Amino acid sequence: MLVKIEEIQEGGLELNEAMPAALVEKAVAEATTDFFAERGFTLKARLTKVSGGVLLSGKFTVGVRAPCKRCVDEVHLEVPVEFTLNLVPRQRRAEEEAQGGGDDDGRSARAGTFTLDGANDEPFDGKRIDLDPILREQILLALPVSVVCREECKGLCPVCGQDLNERECGCERRVPDPRFAALKDIKLS
Repeated sequence: MLVKIEEIQEGGLELNEAMPAALVEKAVAEATTDFFAERGFTLKARLTKVSGGVLLSGKFTVGVRAPCKRCVDEVHLEVPVEFTLNLVPRQRRAEEEAQGGGDDDGRSARAGTFTLDGANDEPFDGKRIDLDPILREQILLALPVSVVCREECKGLCPVCGQDLNERECGCERRVPDPRFAALKDIKLS
């Protein structure tokens, strides 16, 4: 989705746009995740011109599914996404970096690609803002690190694979460490 800078009036620009599921699918496919898109979403955003750039605030909820990390049952999630970014024209950003480049040559162990002040800055070409890559990034940042179907999920038996939420299997679950397997036959007298 492209937004032209001239569309942003003095009072700002409000967006209430339906976004396709393909955008979510592309976001989760770009990363190596176990998430799958369920549907599109409605983006509610506000763009406001501020000091040569654009302030973008947005929020939406993404419907995704993923396997539970304990029992591998499918889990349906509603992931809320809310963000605020300062969109800066690439030319202005390059000028600022050239003026205040400091002594970071990018080769040291502590080299950085941005300053802390510019952490929420996102470059754009100065005439149009492509929201798709911004939204894909925000989706990936909002996805949970691990997914469980419920907090009390017992998972799968490591011996036989039985879903322990359904029934107990009776297996001895203390699997010995294979590195110490040779020691179990030693007899001390």
